Amino acid sequence: MSVATLEVAGKDNYYVEEAIKVLRTNIQFSGNDVKVIMFTSCGENEGKTTVALHVAKSFSELGKKVLFIDADMRKSMVAARNARTRMTKGLSEVLTKQENISDCLVKIENSTLMMLLAGTVPPNPVELLNGKSFDSLIAATRSNFDYVIIDTPPLGIIVDAAVVANKCDGCVLVIGDKRNKIKREKEVIAMIRKTDCKLLGAVRNYSRSSTDRGYYKKYKK
Repeated sequence: MSVATLEVAGKDNYYVEEAIKVLRTNIQFSGNDVKVIMFTSCGENEGKTTVALHVAKSFSELGKKVLFIDADMRKSMVAARNARTRMTKGLSEVLTKQENISDCLVKIENSTLMMLLAGTVPPNPVELLNGKSFDSLIAATRSNFDYVIIDTPPLGIIVDAAVVANKCDGCVLVIGDKRNKIKREKEVIAMIRKTDCKLLGAVRNYSRSSTDRGYYKKYKK
């Protein structure tokens, strides 16, 4: 197990912190059975990862045992941008049974928050997320953590999030691009509702970073 510090945009911003507390409270009021929660978006650069990390951090501040899973195994930036750690192993190694989860966890310093990074880019991320190993992982973490926060790729671009949704209790849709059309947002919501996952709500987020451009460029049609 590795120990790391967490760097997340807006962590010292009072208004951001208050907004996250409201979101955290709303999630709590969704029910005690909502423990495994995924975050997705319609497209790239909408801030879903930042929001998900803030929520995970906020729950840990209540003393809850929280696990943040980076399920974007295609092109994750969490390890490089948010967690100062030398850990290179993660979800892909666990799902392919190359490593045990205990050897891949990253503990965030001075908190009850732990992270499972994406790991090495696999050739078949959808198949791994749809496999029995991922089912077993979610079952195990559900028993050992108060909350499991899963960051997924944008559902409006690739199907990975829909696969993950079937394993989760709830989904939060982050909408941060002003260019999003209502039709597109409705299509993504419809995709979520076709799964076994409850749509908890949507978060309006207009924070954008110039350093994040092109994050999903290679997956655009």
